[in-house]
Amino acid sequence: MGLSGTHRYITIMTTLTDPRSHIYRPDQLSPEEAQALARDTLSRCDDGELYLQFIASETFGFDDGRLKTADYSRESGFGLRGVTGEMTGFAHANDVSAAAIRRAGETLRLIDPATAPRPAPPRQNNRHLYTDASPLDAVPFAAKVALLEQIDTAARARDPRVSQVSASLSGSWTVVEIVRPDGFVATDIRPLVRLNVSIVAEHNGRRETGSFGMGGRWLYDRLFEPESWNRAIDEALAQALVNLESVDAPAGEFIVLLGPGWPGVLLHEAIGHGLEGDFNRKGTSAFSGRIGERVAAPGVTVVDDGTLAERRGSLTIDDEGTPTSETVLIEDGILRGYMQDRLNARLMGVEPTGNGRREDYAHAPMPRMTNTFMKAGNDDPAELLSRVKNGIFARSFGGGQVDIVSGKFVFSCTEAYKVENGKLGAPIKGATLIGDGPSVLTRVTGIGNDLALDEGVGTCGKGGQSVPAGVGQPSLLVEGLTVGGTA
Repeated sequence: MGLSGTHRYITIMTTLTDPRSHIYRPDQLSPEEAQALARDTLSRCDDGELYLQFIASETFGFDDGRLKTADYSRESGFGLRGVTGEMTGFAHANDVSAAAIRRAGETLRLIDPATAPRPAPPRQNNRHLYTDASPLDAVPFAAKVALLEQIDTAARARDPRVSQVSASLSGSWTVVEIVRPDGFVATDIRPLVRLNVSIVAEHNGRRETGSFGMGGRWLYDRLFEPESWNRAIDEALAQALVNLESVDAPAGEFIVLLGPGWPGVLLHEAIGHGLEGDFNRKGTSAFSGRIGERVAAPGVTVVDDGTLAERRGSLTIDDEGTPTSETVLIEDGILRGYMQDRLNARLMGVEPTGNGRREDYAHAPMPRMTNTFMKAGNDDPAELLSRVKNGIFARSFGGGQVDIVSGKFVFSCTEAYKVENGKLGAPIKGATLIGDGPSVLTRVTGIGNDLALDEGVGTCGKGGQSVPAGVGQPSLLVEGLTVGGTA
């Protein structure tokens, strides 16, 4: 089916009924009953909430010239959390009824009664960072399949070396309502879409892969624009073809130039998790107790900002009802603060920052990143490259591992190059960057003026929970990083 045939289906649908009708059913639970139940079940606690959620999601996977996956799910449930001191009681169920919530409330009787003054509820927030419309019903099934089919056809026509194409399209629409015992009620309606393209190129018996994705808290219409999905094909193919020419990566200690945008995932993992409130309250982070100290080179400013419109990691309110904010973590190299949920903020004597997040109703919230990035500097990226006499340019990363306590990390490069005498050399394969977050920040010797955020594909894992997140950075010159290679 041609693209013109799919375009006529794309209409942005608004929600015609109260989105909360997906959560509340007159025969099971009403908003008034939810407020009364929150008040009664949480009366003994310092803090807590009744978290109600409806989730509709779908995923389409096209691989090897055919549709391999077409999943659609709808789910609703609640999580009831009570907090006293450092103790947390939590119960959840996929039965959103007054009877189920009352049963869950029995769990909270195991918590000691509150003795401290109760913290104030979150401030109300009138900012909306994304549409309330659902992406799922705005485009018919056939049009979604046709888009993936067209991506497959177009990618194979780009270059005779393309041997395999995989494309996926996913979307979700979530309604959450947070009901507190003090009468606070907040509702958020969250769309999320994503397109991924992966290409395998083959030449003279050698096969290499390239991939690219994009998405955000918006609707499918942007992904159906030819310039969007064609760019995804071009980027994935370019990476695969570059990797076909790659040579074994050298091993040793090198100066490394990190590209802008997605390489900020290294910052997210190696530094970001160590700046979350729970690790610092417990003293298990390399940054614990260091507020006001220099932890990075001058010019390094790192923020977590959940207020960026339509970004994958953004939220109008977090999963405790607190409005998100721009939280300055490191300013000009000085540690200024941590990311906080309500529990850890209260115990540390600071204000919550809107970073209380959970995967879904079946999980309790914890401090999590939203969009975490380093702000731009003043250096010309080309000038930064010219400083590198013998080093590595890392343009894109794949998976990695990090130890929160020490900050030690290992990251694999999916696209990287040798740099010799200020010039890009041969692409390399098998390169891994090894180091630790705190010392990496002190070795920054150049910060580009080309800040970029990722394309909207990041997913962050912590404590068995996964949430969408964003990363970013400008070009970054780092002295003395260990590169693990095969040469």
